Amino acid sequence: MTNSHPADALFSSLLDSMPEGYDRRLSQQLLRAAVDLVRQGLPTHDLKIAGAALEELGDAFAMFAGAPDLPKVTIFGSARTRDDDPLYHAAKRVAAHLAEQGWMVITGAGPGIMQAGMEGAGREKSIGVSIRLPFETGANPVIEGDSKYVSMRYFFTRKLMLTKDSKGFICLPGGFGTLDETFELLTLTQTGKGTPVPIVFLDTPGDPYWETVDEFVHQQLVQRGLVSEADRHLYLITEDCQRAADEITGFYRNYDSLRYVGEMIVIRLRQAPTAKQLGLLNERFGHLCTSGSIRAAEPFDPERREKDRLHLARIAFPFGKHGYGDLRQLIDQLNELVED
Repeated sequence: MTNSHPADALFSSLLDSMPEGYDRRLSQQLLRAAVDLVRQGLPTHDLKIAGAALEELGDAFAMFAGAPDLPKVTIFGSARTRDDDPLYHAAKRVAAHLAEQGWMVITGAGPGIMQAGMEGAGREKSIGVSIRLPFETGANPVIEGDSKYVSMRYFFTRKLMLTKDSKGFICLPGGFGTLDETFELLTLTQTGKGTPVPIVFLDTPGDPYWETVDEFVHQQLVQRGLVSEADRHLYLITEDCQRAADEITGFYRNYDSLRYVGEMIVIRLRQAPTAKQLGLLNERFGHLCTSGSIRAAEPFDPERREKDRLHLARIAFPFGKHGYGDLRQLIDQLNELVED
């Protein structure tokens, strides 16, 4: 940002007092944006939305910063599910499986599936992000009063915090809210606005809720050309709680993370593919390359400057930033390398 701003002198004096290590450029950008909103002379209602959203994001960021540095999985599902429902017990079981393997469970902190997930994980491995509604009163008893709980006014800020730090998602049946969260998650993953993550649709025997949703996706979206068949690989449908947990943890068996460097997508791995394996990857997934081929790579200059996971192996290729269903299958194939 090169253009001057009327409040730059004030910004500089504020930022000069910040501790070493903060990002001055982004901090100044945030201050400019806030001042510009005020200078626009916005209606009170608009200022109220902007101010409240920024304030509650600050509270949520602070809460997550204080949470243990463990991998996190988000569980979505209905607040109306009773504790004698098989879905309630499924949510408890899958959360318990993941907590036993060192994962923390994030839920919306309400009753039903959200409470079941927290009961399975236990209070110490639970994080709650609730929404303030006229007909709901605070957090469920598992997380109420815990420092790992925050209450939010807006659905859009809450959904950000339910997804931002999670490395996996378990979706159980629910109403409009659950479907909204699930399809936004799929949209973020399909469009590349979110990084690839394991997404599990968990049913129970004899209750094919997600199977029915998948039939709708196939018959009404895929067959109309509104999404691709490969997009159905963005999620797994299962009735098995252990398989659901294994899908989350297994996604990181070899795959670690990815980032973009210019037009290149860089995929970081615990085990590098052999030359033969690279050839097979190119045969199956070479269409993802806008030019050239999938190749082994050393850390790129931006990664070196930022000391970004330099100990890991890498593959890289020029990626057109579409075809994320196929990219998900590429990651699945990379995860199979550790079993070869």
